[in-house]
This record gives sequence, C-alpha cells and structure tokens, in this order.
Amino acid sequence: MKNLMMIISIVLGLCFGGSALANVEIDKQECIAKTKAAAEMIKNDGLVATLAEINKKDGMFVKGTVYVFMMNFDGIIMAHPIKPNLIGKNMLNLKDVAGKEFTKEFIAVAKDLGSGWVDYMWPKPGEEKPVEKTSYILRVDLKFGNKVEQYLLGAGVYK
Repeated sequence: MKNLMMIISIVLGLCFGGSALANVEIDKQECIAKTKAAAEMIKNDGLVATLAEINKKDGMFVKGTVYVFMMNFDGIIMAHPIKPNLIGKNMLNLKDVAGKEFTKEFIAVAKDLGSGWVDYMWPKPGEEKPVEKTSYILRVDLKFGNKVEQYLLGAGVYK
C-alpha cells in the first residue's frame, strides 16, 4: 500500500508538473505573438495609438499575467499596463534582487539580435515578492523622416 501511494504521488506530480511546463510554453508563444502584434500595430496605426493600447490594463496586449511593455534604448519605459507609475522612468541601471541589470540585457538583445529571451526576477502583478521571469524582447525600428529610432517591446512569462 505504501508503494502504491508513492507511485500515485509520483504520477500526479509528473502530470501537474508537465501541465505547468506546458502552460509556460503556451505563455511564451503568447509573449511572442503579442509583441509581434504590437510591432505590427505601430506600423499600421502609429506609435501614439499603440502606446495607448499597450497602457490599457484590459487591452489587447494583456492576457492573464502576460502583458506587453515598451521602452526606448535609453532604458526609459514608454508603456506599461500593469505598473503605469513606471512610465517615463529610466530603468537602465535597475537591478533585480540577484543583482542582474536586466534592462541593459533587454537593450543588448534588441540591438545585437533583434529579438530573444532575457531571464530575471520580477514581481507578478499584484504581488511584491520578485519571482523568476523570462521576457521575449523584440526590437522595433521607427523611421521619422531620415532618422531611425530604436525601441523594444517585451512580454514575459513567470516561471
């Protein structure tokens, strides 16, 4: 009987653990889709309309704990639907609880690769304690006359 209970516990653990991993993968695909959709909206509807939509807490770029944010390459937050108090703030030298300067890594990924994932610690919406998170970062190049400005869009999933 003891062995049967142990086997049942292991099987249930694998089932629920596998389900959690599957949910993270689904959320990662959602991050990619939402950042690409935001980039497309910038092209079609312009920066101002896109920033307004990203900033909506119940907008098209928010689903559960997945949400799109936007910043420039100086580290200034331009849009954030969950923490609007961050808009206009420079996050360049911000470190997570492990000492990682993740904003600098966001910018490096955007500049050097165009897109990619960055791991760091960040609190879930409505919570204060930082937990593991990975964000998909996507560079957006906007042309204003002869000038090109670079921005990044990001969306993350909590692990």
